[in-house]
Amino acid sequence: MDPILSSGDTAWMLISTALVILMTIPGVALFYGGLIRRENVLNTMFLSFITFSIVSVLWFIYGYDLAFGSDVMGVIGALTNPFFNGVVESNSLAALAPTIPTGLYAIFQMTFAAITVALISGAIVERMKFSAWLVFVPVWLTLVYLPVAHWMWGGGFLAQWGALDFAGGTVVHLSSGVAALALVLLLGVRKNSRLLPHHLGYSVIGTGLLWFGWFGFNAGSALGATNLAVSAMIVTNTSACVGMLAWVLMDKLNTGKPTLLGALSGAIAGLAAITPAAGYVNVTSAIIIGFVASIISYYAVSHLKPRLGYDDALDVFGIHGVCGIVGTIAVGIFATPLINSAIKGGLIAGNAGQIGVQLLAIVIIGAYSFILTLVIAKVIDMTIGLRVEDDHEIQGLDLNQHEESGYRLS
Repeated sequence: MDPILSSGDTAWMLISTALVILMTIPGVALFYGGLIRRENVLNTMFLSFITFSIVSVLWFIYGYDLAFGSDVMGVIGALTNPFFNGVVESNSLAALAPTIPTGLYAIFQMTFAAITVALISGAIVERMKFSAWLVFVPVWLTLVYLPVAHWMWGGGFLAQWGALDFAGGTVVHLSSGVAALALVLLLGVRKNSRLLPHHLGYSVIGTGLLWFGWFGFNAGSALGATNLAVSAMIVTNTSACVGMLAWVLMDKLNTGKPTLLGALSGAIAGLAAITPAAGYVNVTSAIIIGFVASIISYYAVSHLKPRLGYDDALDVFGIHGVCGIVGTIAVGIFATPLINSAIKGGLIAGNAGQIGVQLLAIVIIGAYSFILTLVIAKVIDMTIGLRVEDDHEIQGLDLNQHEESGYRLS
């Protein structure tokens, strides 16, 4: 049967696209902005907004084609429509989502690219030059995100091998998490490396917007108003709630008091972990995934980071990177064709080999993102420099990078 435009699918995907935009601006901006010193609140928020703008423009100049264009040797897409020339005018339907317009599929995928790069900024806040970030964003998008997105979602070699990632466990969370780790290893520790949230209220609002937008992120990845979207929405919310409860429990057991920041972190951990599995698993699996991922992430943040001494300021690796790995492995265990008939399933469904494929995807994407990020950052450091001057870091970046202040306090 020839593809037919579905008004229902189109409406849902328009909404989903708007929801994912909300995740970056202002979701990530507010979540990150509330967690740092007040002298850096504007700089931190600015990183998310400027990232979204850069990625949005480059995506339609060449990004979409390289990620989702005709496959070239399993590595990258062919650049056939630079500047998105003639695509919208042709009224074509998306090859990978044949009930919605190509333009809608393209801008939906653009939102994933934007938030992936924006997430990295949480690791380097309070010490990276704004000018260096402006260079880093387009280069990392081009050399890391676009190839990885093609490998998993655009018909590249990992997709050909059968690797599964429903909404971004490897493409979004793993790639950004290990990139964040690479950056902080090169940048070094802040002058004041304690987490000093100046306004947790901002972070509460940011988390709420992220949670809300995540339904577009995960349920939208069903690419239509279908029962699969319903299932993805249910397991997404379930995993987030379990993740929050598990982190609060760990706080209570380890420190004697539950914390709001811990609750927010647990919710994000549950959301990140269910992302690769949202269209493949049932509610029982979602509960297990959210619980396990939150506990592992808790120990990565509270024990692994202090022991190894790296300064991942807002725990991009500890939450997004770690939970992306946990969720991707969970797909190999819990995925079932009863939820998604397009797959064979995982270990429990009798397809034990899926775990191996998932682990291979983790190793390849993790190593690629880590190494390329180190190379990109090193070149930037050798040219314009990565880190602000010591006195600027101590005084705060809002004033020294932007001549602005988030608060007019006497």
